Amino acid sequence: MRFIDRLFPQSLFSRVCLIVAIVFSSVVGAMVPVTESQALDSIKEVFSQATSVGEKLPVAEGKALAWTVYNGEEVLGYAFETNDVVKIPAYSGKPVNTLVMMDVDGKIRGTRVLEHHEPILLVGIPEQKLFDFVAAYIGLNVSDQVRVGAGNNSDAVNVDVISGATVTVMVVNESIMRSARRFAQIMGLAGMSEQAATPPATIKPDLFVPADWQTLTGDGSIRRLMLVEADIDKAFEGTAAATQGEPDQDRQQRMFIDMFYAPLNIPTIGRNLLGDEQYNWLMGELEEGDQALAVMGEGQYSFKGNGYVRGGIFDRTQLQQSGKVISFHDTDYYRLDDVYIDGFPGFREMAIFIVRHQYDFDLGTPWQLELLVRRQVGALDSIFTSFHADYLTPEKYLDRPAPIVEPEPEALWVSIWKERAFQIGVLCVALVVLFIVIFIQDVLVRYPRLMHGIRRVYLVFTVFFIGWYTLGQLSVVNVFTFVHALKDDFRWDLFLLDPMLFILWGFVAMTMLLWGRGIFCGWLCPFGALQELINEVARFFKIRQFEIPFAVHERLWALKYVILLGLFAVSLESLAEAERYAEIEPFKTTFLLKFQRDWGYVFYAIFLLVINLFTRKVYCRYVCPLGAALAIPARLRLFDWLKRRKECGQPCKVCANECEIQAIHPDGHINANECHQCLDCQVTYYRDDKCPPLVVKKRKKAKQDAALSDIPVVQIQ
Repeated sequence: MRFIDRLFPQSLFSRVCLIVAIVFSSVVGAMVPVTESQALDSIKEVFSQATSVGEKLPVAEGKALAWTVYNGEEVLGYAFETNDVVKIPAYSGKPVNTLVMMDVDGKIRGTRVLEHHEPILLVGIPEQKLFDFVAAYIGLNVSDQVRVGAGNNSDAVNVDVISGATVTVMVVNESIMRSARRFAQIMGLAGMSEQAATPPATIKPDLFVPADWQTLTGDGSIRRLMLVEADIDKAFEGTAAATQGEPDQDRQQRMFIDMFYAPLNIPTIGRNLLGDEQYNWLMGELEEGDQALAVMGEGQYSFKGNGYVRGGIFDRTQLQQSGKVISFHDTDYYRLDDVYIDGFPGFREMAIFIVRHQYDFDLGTPWQLELLVRRQVGALDSIFTSFHADYLTPEKYLDRPAPIVEPEPEALWVSIWKERAFQIGVLCVALVVLFIVIFIQDVLVRYPRLMHGIRRVYLVFTVFFIGWYTLGQLSVVNVFTFVHALKDDFRWDLFLLDPMLFILWGFVAMTMLLWGRGIFCGWLCPFGALQELINEVARFFKIRQFEIPFAVHERLWALKYVILLGLFAVSLESLAEAERYAEIEPFKTTFLLKFQRDWGYVFYAIFLLVINLFTRKVYCRYVCPLGAALAIPARLRLFDWLKRRKECGQPCKVCANECEIQAIHPDGHINANECHQCLDCQVTYYRDDKCPPLVVKKRKKAKQDAALSDIPVVQIQ
């Protein structure tokens, strides 16, 4: 205790402990989820003209849950939760649930975060930044390509990233836009559909087979609609235009209309009916995308009527396809006088109607020819009924393009890896370099200046590139997340969301199995590297260093394991709670938020760095729960390449005294659980001017060489 009293006066030490306690006791709670009534208030505020909002119910045959917003009987829009459409886990392993309010045109009218469990937002970045981020989607359309931080991409709508929470906001962006598009497809909003878009079928232009009337009517190329008076009477039953009295049987069987119809663009139909000359003339009259239909009829009813003479529109004949009604004007009509097909029976009335290209008429999709029949009721009123004649083009005449299948949206982690390709490349090269350094350490440690230079440069790289630039500081929270994922629903894509952490953890797992935890703690931990560099500067300026007595030092090792077990116990009850108490790690303050947060957290991080001026890596040695978590599986390491001599410990204690984190026991053996693989002891191991056994050996050799040089040389004649 004298050492502690000397290093930290009693009053200062008490104040520091009190401040640290205040910091961790004042950790804010998780976001309180928004209630359904609060969500309804937001919906009503966004759709201010709404007269009512329906309950949250399944829509589109149960494919989605949503609130439907009405203005009287008119649907104004919908509101839905992103979790009800797509669930994309964020940094915490749980999705960020957002309320999205969208009108019938596919425009996002409002957004609101309903619930999240992101640790960086629970303790660190103000939640208001997340709320402002989702508000940036108001006014966007479901068809917009939205990218986070894509300011230089003119093809995408840019939304600004939240510094320190990049993964979180990218997940939120993906959740909002993917769920909005999916909901629009389900509901058929903004021209979207669940069905794969099928391009119109095309006619085989070179397919022509000579055929007669019987052949074309027999294979369905030419279709027929035949009605007798009984059919008409039945259609008007129950109306004011119904036939009065007992029906006349002869009249009932009288032909009303016998109508044949067929598309003429198909060469086998058109050329056989019209002849080559008339067919070529007709095709020359058509614009691209126009379709010509032949309609021929016999009987007492005219399919043309005379309405087109007065109003320019044929009021008895029209087409229907996929919900579209296609009417014919007088400009869409050609007389059909001559039909050249063999076996043609002849008709009283014949016409060619043109379906113009703006109707997007598709011969590959079933369509109907609709015949309207009118009966007069009184002097001015009329009642209409209609008869439909179906047509399905024989497949032998058509080429059907493959449906345009909308590709599955690229996995979010793939997009993130592509965007961070430069960072990934640099990190991978750096890890390969580190692997080579460790692999050939026996060679490098023979050159102390080179070895120390490589190490200092690498520590600077770790602090600035891995720590501050890529935010690649590993945390004990990652360990808890992995353990809980194994226990629950393990998904690789959760861990792939941050490529830097994924690659680092992969490398750490490999090197931990090979050599123990020291590769990470001594080379790849940004906070550890920052402490070491600060201590190097302190030693350069001759700042006095304090070494903790080994007996105290050895017992303080246990503190980090106690902290780890405490955090793990809390995580079993609540991972979110454990993430908040994991603020005992100063990593988030130092690297993710760059000291831009509440003063208590900043003071705690700076305090750990200041104390490091006098004693190297105090936090790493005694407090770090991540180091403790890595030390446990590291006991299974395969190799121990740190060389020792039989004189190490007894009598030689040079390496033990020089080890700045006191990982070498007084008896000379290296505690691999505490070693940071700085390789200083290996440098000493090969120095014949520093390692006592080598110094003795060198002196003996020098004496032998000197003795040999003193023996006179006698020349014998």
